[in-house]
Amino acid sequence: MEPERGPQREARWTLAGVLAALFAAMLLYRVLHEGHLEQTALFYVGLPAVIAVTVALTVRPRGTTGMIMASMTVALALAGPLLGEGIVCLVMAAPLFYLVGAFVGVFIDHDRRRGSGPGGKGQISLLVAPLIVAAALEGTVASLPRDNEVTVSRAIGSAADVERALAAEPRFGPFDSAFLRLGFPLPLRSEGTGLDLGDTRTITFTPRRSLGIGAPLEPRSMTLRVSERSPGRVVFAVVEDTTLARWLDLRQAVFDWRGGRLEVTLGYRRTFDPGWYFGPLQRYAAAEAAGYLGRTFVP
Repeated sequence: MEPERGPQREARWTLAGVLAALFAAMLLYRVLHEGHLEQTALFYVGLPAVIAVTVALTVRPRGTTGMIMASMTVALALAGPLLGEGIVCLVMAAPLFYLVGAFVGVFIDHDRRRGSGPGGKGQISLLVAPLIVAAALEGTVASLPRDNEVTVSRAIGSAADVERALAAEPRFGPFDSAFLRLGFPLPLRSEGTGLDLGDTRTITFTPRRSLGIGAPLEPRSMTLRVSERSPGRVVFAVVEDTTLARWLDLRQAVFDWRGGRLEVTLGYRRTFDPGWYFGPLQRYAAAEAAGYLGRTFVP
């Protein structure tokens, strides 16, 4: 047999390193899933860190950062079909995965270029490792504040028209927000009318399209009940939610049309960690959703 050449050996070791990284990531995912930790930073920081470190330890030292980025791309491409994640989850998680991978890879490449002199190889990485561990533990031992609310206001012509629109079944239109069009569920129809205490709304959304192989469409809906009522103001409490519950815990929607403007306030609880990453994303999504509701009832 013809002896294996250098480039062939390098390609084989590279492939072995990538496969080892993906296997380690899948194993960690199963452990976190069984421990109900898949919404913590241990998943969204720890998982890409495991991929990055495994690649760095098993692949030839040239171009570690680039190889880590390639491995992240393969991992994200496989995540949808294998883990059953929807497109929104992948779009939101991808930048964080790449960020953690690049963070680890850049420092490892830096160490390798410096060599083994004083302050050289390995010392920078030893300083970075505690930062990765600390970031990955958010949500397991502590977390940034989770309860939040956003308010969006819109000018109105007639308070009576707003009240009638809120009391009737709404007519939902398409999203005009590019962010919400990334794959967020679109409300299709609503059942229920009235603004008296106890009146309910059941809103049906577009079904969840999982990326899992052979996964069926999952129906999604949200039920709200009027919990507070005063002149020019109504509060809908969320009593059941199969629409956003995997990504955000929506608690209530407040409509206040006093003072010539309709103010829509959404109160929610952040469910994903790390908070420094998912907090701004969820806040922006909630603000876009509040703006959409405002335009629904005040065209």
